[in-house]
Amino acid sequence: MVQNIINLSEREDRVINIVKAKFGFKTKSEAIALITKEYEENFLEPQLRPEFIEKIKKIEKEGYGKIRNSIDELK
Repeated sequence: MVQNIINLSEREDRVINIVKAKFGFKTKSEAIALITKEYEENFLEPQLRPEFIEKIKKIEKEGYGKIRNSIDELK
């Protein structure tokens, strides 16, 4: 476990307290862990997540992105 001393604005501290209360955490560390986990899942390299790979395979299987030569082919 790593320990850090961080400086937060009053608003940032309030947000952490809201997350802590909403999820029933006992400590702010648990709230910060949840926030960082959510950030990681939603913003850091989403293209590498298994869900993304499955989505791409589904798109390829269904034929999205194929080039159409005429309007009849498109229909």
